[in-house]
Amino acid sequence: MKINILGTGINSIAMKEVIGEIKSWIINNEYKGRYICVSNVHMIMEGFDDNKFMQIINNADIVVPDGRPLVWAQRLMGEKESKQVRGPDLTMSLCDLASQYGYEIGFYGGSGKVLTDLISKIKNIFPQIIISFTYSPPFRALKLSEDKKIIEKINSSKIKILFVGIGCPKQEIWMQKHSKSIKCIMIGVGAAFDFISGNKKEPPKWLQNTGLEWFFRFISEPRRLFLRYLKHNPRFIWYLFKQLLGVKKYG
Repeated sequence: MKINILGTGINSIAMKEVIGEIKSWIINNEYKGRYICVSNVHMIMEGFDDNKFMQIINNADIVVPDGRPLVWAQRLMGEKESKQVRGPDLTMSLCDLASQYGYEIGFYGGSGKVLTDLISKIKNIFPQIIISFTYSPPFRALKLSEDKKIIEKINSSKIKILFVGIGCPKQEIWMQKHSKSIKCIMIGVGAAFDFISGNKKEPPKWLQNTGLEWFFRFISEPRRLFLRYLKHNPRFIWYLFKQLLGVKKYG
């Protein structure tokens, strides 16, 4: 079930249910070309400002509430059992699933160092895991010939799950664009590569639970995140308030 938050449908779904759905897709050979969005306030507001991007999110097979404010919004709308599904936690849970059942996985995104550290960390935790594809894309748009070669490598690797970590909104646009050509499940996990690899510090659990993860990230990267939070956070609160009051044209 999806709950409309400022025009974007966010699934009310727990981690166990997400893992179960993905496992079912793989077992039933229904996994090719599917993509999952891991949403937060930033993603919601990007969609709010750009209807085409909103449609990309709404066309995803699952949109999980990564940000605690989205969980609170769902609960205010009547979904009292709404749970947070964080990108790093989802990544590790799926690595556990892949390790148990022999599903081959891949990673698209991050710098060379981040990918090296990430793979080392994951293999240390899950020694049996099979990582069949990794790629650190350049900080520019790929040429058509380059993109075609990467897609061929992804498909020839026979992976079932591809974690995409190139940031919002790039990763969602990339997944939707390739949903008809990539033969696996794509999951846009944002900064999960940095957190799991240890290249960025994760906020403590108590901050995650109080909804202040954004503040921890802001303190860690103020120059990069200041304008994003200044632009999106106050507007999200205001427009959500209007939606909750039943204002039809809250945009």
